[in-house]
Amino acid sequence: MAPSPVLSLVRDSFPEPPGFDVGVTHAVLLEAAEGRRGPTLRLHRPADVVAFGRRDVGSPGYPDAVAAARRHGFAAVERLAGGRAAVFSEGTLAFSWVVPTGEPRRGVRHRFRQAAETLRDALADFGVDARIGEVPGEYCPGAYSVNLGGRVKVAGVGQRLVRGAAHVGGVVVVSGADRIRDVLIPVYRALGIPLDPRTVGDLRSAAPGVEVDDVAAAVVASVRRRCDVTEVSLPAETVNRGRALAARHLPVTPTRR
Repeated sequence: MAPSPVLSLVRDSFPEPPGFDVGVTHAVLLEAAEGRRGPTLRLHRPADVVAFGRRDVGSPGYPDAVAAARRHGFAAVERLAGGRAAVFSEGTLAFSWVVPTGEPRRGVRHRFRQAAETLRDALADFGVDARIGEVPGEYCPGAYSVNLGGRVKVAGVGQRLVRGAAHVGGVVVVSGADRIRDVLIPVYRALGIPLDPRTVGDLRSAAPGVEVDDVAAAVVASVRRRCDVTEVSLPAETVNRGRALAARHLPVTPTRR
């Protein structure tokens, strides 16, 4: 997923309170931009959240979309990576790959391709027909989505650039497509975004019995085929900085009833 130097692998999760996990990722990104951290990959178990992109936040329907998410039992957060609303749940694996770079814009497509290929190869280990590419009508559409057989989306990839670093993040849907579909329909309706509910899928539909931990192990194996990896935990300084940043990733627009 990343070239030399050695990639730091972090498995620390901060699902509660809402915004904490995004805040920690934000802190990791800032540390990389400040030259205090090398390439870092976080694989973590998220809480039930709908993560909204910047374009969503500016939509007139954003308050209604936030309210719809909450009615379905999902907190609302504002994501770091680009793209439209995506769902994280107990049946998903979240990932965040942070890379320090002096010219973040030059490597945008390369990083997208590396991330998508890493995910595709990891999912292919379960004997499924994993492909890279957008499925027409999918949620949070993107050329580097990962799908099954060109029919249903099971992973999304987004990117955020800051001066001195880049962040590639997203989600792999292992199970629970029905629940994700149920919340996406009203959220996308409120935002005025086209959505074909039939494109919302999960890995377990093609690989029965697969668990989130199995997918995490497959992603790590796929990463190790590409670069050297060392597993670390985040220091308290990073976690505390993430806690302070959490509020910046919570909706500030009042919701409508």
